[in-house]
Amino acid sequence: MSNQSKGIHTSTAGNIDVKDYVYKVLAYWKLFLVTIVIGLIVAKFMNGYMKEIYTLDTVISVKEENNPLFSTGTNIAFNWGGSSDELETVKVILKSRSHNEIVVKRLNFYINYLQEGRFRIEDKYGYTPFIVNLNTSKPQLYNKLIAIEFTGDETFKISFDFNESGSNSLINYDTNSIVNLPSKELSFSKEYHIRDTINTPFLHFSIKQVSPFKIGEKYFLQFTSFDGTVGANRNINVSSITNAASMLRLSQQGGNKKRIEDYLNATVKVLDSVKQIQKIEYAVKTQAYIDTLFIAEEKKLRKLEKDLGNYRETNNIFDLSTQGTEIFGETFTLEKEKQQIVSYNDYLKNLRGYLKSNYKYNRDNLVPASLALEDPKISELINNLVTKSSFRESLRNMVKDNHPDVIQISREIQIIKNNLLENISSLERVNSNRLRKLNSNLSIYKSKKKKLPKKEQGLISFQRDYEISETNYSYLKQKRYEAGTAIAANVSDVKIIDTAKDLGQGPNYPLPSFNYLIAIMLGTILPLFYIIIRELLDNKIHTAEEIQNNYAIPVLGVVGKNTGKNNLAVFERPKSSVSESFRALRSNIQFLFKNTNEDESKTLILTSSVSGEGKTMVSINMATVFALSGKKTVLLGLDLRKPKIYDDFDLPNDVGIVNYLIKQKTLKEVITPTKIPNLDLILSGPIPPNPSELLLNNAADEMIRQLKKEYDYIIIDTPPVGLVSDALELFKYSDAVIYVVRQNYTERGMMKMIDDKYRNKEVTNISYVLNDFSIKSKYGYGYGYGYGYGYGYGKYSYGYHENEDKKGFFSKLFGFLKPKK
Repeated sequence: MSNQSKGIHTSTAGNIDVKDYVYKVLAYWKLFLVTIVIGLIVAKFMNGYMKEIYTLDTVISVKEENNPLFSTGTNIAFNWGGSSDELETVKVILKSRSHNEIVVKRLNFYINYLQEGRFRIEDKYGYTPFIVNLNTSKPQLYNKLIAIEFTGDETFKISFDFNESGSNSLINYDTNSIVNLPSKELSFSKEYHIRDTINTPFLHFSIKQVSPFKIGEKYFLQFTSFDGTVGANRNINVSSITNAASMLRLSQQGGNKKRIEDYLNATVKVLDSVKQIQKIEYAVKTQAYIDTLFIAEEKKLRKLEKDLGNYRETNNIFDLSTQGTEIFGETFTLEKEKQQIVSYNDYLKNLRGYLKSNYKYNRDNLVPASLALEDPKISELINNLVTKSSFRESLRNMVKDNHPDVIQISREIQIIKNNLLENISSLERVNSNRLRKLNSNLSIYKSKKKKLPKKEQGLISFQRDYEISETNYSYLKQKRYEAGTAIAANVSDVKIIDTAKDLGQGPNYPLPSFNYLIAIMLGTILPLFYIIIRELLDNKIHTAEEIQNNYAIPVLGVVGKNTGKNNLAVFERPKSSVSESFRALRSNIQFLFKNTNEDESKTLILTSSVSGEGKTMVSINMATVFALSGKKTVLLGLDLRKPKIYDDFDLPNDVGIVNYLIKQKTLKEVITPTKIPNLDLILSGPIPPNPSELLLNNAADEMIRQLKKEYDYIIIDTPPVGLVSDALELFKYSDAVIYVVRQNYTERGMMKMIDDKYRNKEVTNISYVLNDFSIKSKYGYGYGYGYGYGYGYGKYSYGYHENEDKKGFFSKLFGFLKPKK
């Protein structure tokens, strides 16, 4: 046969029919529909159940702003310039514990305003018709839900339950301490007026009404941990804005937009006020230092003025001579320059001591300068030192000293400190040389002064001291004015570009449209995975083409679904599609009988791989179509292990072939006429203990010879060849063999044994019949009419009990999700 040659190789098994596969997937449309609907329902529930998370942000500019009225040389507050790491410092400050403690205290964020929601207790901060004025110096009931229910337009009731243990925690926010309060009561409930102050051993606050009360509306208060609240709000996100070197974007996430808005705006205001205070700290300290010098110089000037006047009156000398005036002018200039150098050296000496004796360098303990620093290099180094030291201290509030960033910045500070000390030493050497030259020039003028009269020499000394003191007095007065003006006219380094504001932004999470999209995707992908896995694990026979492409034995035809109550489909429903399929088989099987004379009796054996494939149903109906065509036909039930034919004919199975084979009955005694014309029946009879031995004895051969003489067709229903060898032993009686395969039931490997025997020519004149085939199956189109029949839906093992088809609720539901076959 043609199939035999191509059966050696699976010609198309490895090819994928895309169209057929699409049909398979589309056959599961109910499953897709159900999973997508379930996914959308889950998505809708999750959109309502999951807590909404919002994000608000604010944009600020951090850039040092000097007062335009002053130059960098005269403005004491800012004569060291700005910070190159200002943005990084601000980032650390905004995340620091100390900064956030100030913000939390300012907003009283440790007070939770709550209300019972649909799925959870919701945060109602900023949306309540009241606010709490807390007495932070007194203890409050810690971490307990305190119910506030409005009982009137201006009255409310406070209630809560004490701990059953009798010990209740109280928190004092001023000292940030927690104490225990014993209580014998189990609950507390009391009504108050909005003008009342709640003063109990465990509560100390008052309620301020901000909008009308709704009678019956209920809220909850909760006084939480101060440190916990600070820690929860340190997660603020601070990032630099691209292409804007001095700008920062502050953002925060949370479930309450009003809370986020207030916190972001408050944290910027606190930053602004702290930066302004830090910015003028150096000017304040310098002003105090100058005030001390100014008062001392003022006293000294008054004394010198009095002494100069007394000297003039006593010695009756009021003016200097021309030579004396010249000597006085030169001496005054040199003495003034000398005093400036000496003062500068004193400052450098103090600065050296400061650098060597301190670990932290900031404007709180920095040595103030009454003079403008002459060397810009020192100004720059001091500025860098103060900036990096401040940054290190801010960093140490967040990490330990052994953190790599702290270690690195400490190394940089030490390098700057060493450079400063080297520059100070260099300046001191330069100033020493300048002092030697000044002293040398002063000695020359002192020698010239000695040549003048004694009275004029004294007047020069008094007038020189007075002029120098007056110059210092004027200088200190100017610096005092500059420091005061710098403090009064301080310009903030922090500018708010965009405040945080609730503009109706939607939540970042959950995203309803995204969740619905995911639901649809999962509702599509998960069933698709299920289909793919099921197809990969599926080893059932589904189509006649599948048999033709993978096996050498040819396909004789297909049989549709038997919807009747018994297997007498052809007799009871002769016009059904199943009856037509058997008539087609009757025509096709003549090709298998071509080696038999037309007038001779023909024997047809029907078998299958396992129980449940419908060989008995095919046997009965094949016998019926031959009988109805006028041929004298006998149907033998040689499935001695599990006889079934008697059920369909409503006959007892008391007498049959077994009785004949053991010589209890004659052949005529075991032949039973049926209601179907021309069809006789030989039942199997009682189930024997040795069915194989009975079928192999000579009595079976004699029975077949006698039946051939009396009948045109002998139809033999045999046991499955995949379970017992009885059927193979009976093949010797056959003129043709029908091997029944059931769609979506027979496994591919089950047919390998019989197919190998066919290839090896051990079996001939055999064909497959695909039973229970359905054109509505997910496996495409082809032969057949409908879905099938069999022994049941149980295991493949060969047994002796009927398989009952009892479906519960879940079986029916799963059956709905499966495509019709």
